[in-house]
Amino acid sequence: MGQPNPVAVLDKAVAILRAVAAEPATLAELVERTGLPRATAHRLAVALEGHRLVRRTPVGAWAPGPALAELGRGIADLAELAGRHLVTLRDTSGESAQFYVRDGASRVCVAAAERAHGLRDTVPVGARLPLTAGSAAHALLAFAPAEEVTPLLPSASFTARTLLDVRRRGWAHSIAEREPGVASLSAPVRDSAGAVLGAVSISGPVERLGRRPAPEVVGAVLEAAGAISRAVR
Repeated sequence: MGQPNPVAVLDKAVAILRAVAAEPATLAELVERTGLPRATAHRLAVALEGHRLVRRTPVGAWAPGPALAELGRGIADLAELAGRHLVTLRDTSGESAQFYVRDGASRVCVAAAERAHGLRDTVPVGARLPLTAGSAAHALLAFAPAEEVTPLLPSASFTARTLLDVRRRGWAHSIAEREPGVASLSAPVRDSAGAVLGAVSISGPVERLGRRPAPEVVGAVLEAAGAISRAVR
């Protein structure tokens, strides 16, 4: 018998977490809300309970666990930290700056520093964008496992070769992938183990950022990503 697909198992675990997000659920309600077999739902709920991602209520139902709140605070802290460095990056580069984290097949803007005047690319905090276009998507996917990246490539505006180039040089650049006339430049932020936590990005009109970004602009993005990475270690 083959080994379980880890991505499929993760999808089922996420389904359990979503099922209890709004209100606690008994095992029967978990099965109904997720469509999972009873044994699978029970096994995953118990495993998630062991990691404190779900908890048992006094009546035995499953509810969101304390670790979820801790993870949420971690994202909030990271967003606050990134926001301070985005202001410097915006002022240095002259372009709007953003910080994205990955959420499944999407990327979410959790911090931003907008250019105050003139033509600019505005991405509001909380915006959810696909992982199939834009340099931030390149930066987030370039270091991800192949089994997570391959399913996205048929609908992506970039190729596997694009991601290989990002891995080699450490930064990403895109032109008109997400929106006509907009260019962007991104770099990954990493934790102490080297895992990618998110991506720092600047975006603006192609006429200003150019089809080949200037070395000083690339350096500013890499410096911002490096500063955030060092601060979280």
